[in-house]
Amino acid sequence: MTTVVELEVPADRLGLAQTFDRVPTFEFQIGGLIGDVAPLVRVTGPDRRTIEDTLESDSSVVVVASVASECSESEHEQWLFRLDFGERLKLFQQIVSANEGAILAARGRDGTWSVQLLYHDRKSVSTCHELFGQYDFGVEVTRINDPTDLEQERTPLTKTQYETIAAAHELGYFDVPRRITLEELAAELDVSHQALSERLRRCQSALVSAELASRLTPIEIDP
Repeated sequence: MTTVVELEVPADRLGLAQTFDRVPTFEFQIGGLIGDVAPLVRVTGPDRRTIEDTLESDSSVVVVASVASECSESEHEQWLFRLDFGERLKLFQQIVSANEGAILAARGRDGTWSVQLLYHDRKSVSTCHELFGQYDFGVEVTRINDPTDLEQERTPLTKTQYETIAAAHELGYFDVPRRITLEELAAELDVSHQALSERLRRCQSALVSAELASRLTPIEIDP
């Protein structure tokens, strides 16, 4: 049965870690990765010059071309670059394609890649996961779906993020005044204070980004 797997990978295992380190607000989106073709990557950051200079100095990528830019109605400027990624991402792609899989989309923020993969069967999923571990990609699977589930999804959160923010809401973390502290919530969920704080920030960032993205004007590539 066809399966969609969503996972997170640290940037230092796939690429762009140096860019994330130098530009903390850097984010990117890739519509898909096919073969050896350098993909179009939509990025956001403080300004075009900073992003371009930082990408040029990042040893994990080669800037093939700067394609287009646009300032959206929300004043969040975005840029398109064609980037040729290094050997780590290419190895990741080879593992997926060798097991009859496909990379549907990828995005990144806060030093982490979020990747959506499509497989024809669960055996391929298991094989890929073993190989990801063998080659030290540091993969964390966040969601496994039937493709029909994706059409019904209305939240940008991973399963873990959704469960966390739902528990926080139920226990009164977002109430004014709060009915539970961050430390108490962390103990309730059996995670560290730091891990919970970061997870909640990612939840909030994902929800805000999804709301803003729904209002952005698509980029048109100049001929």
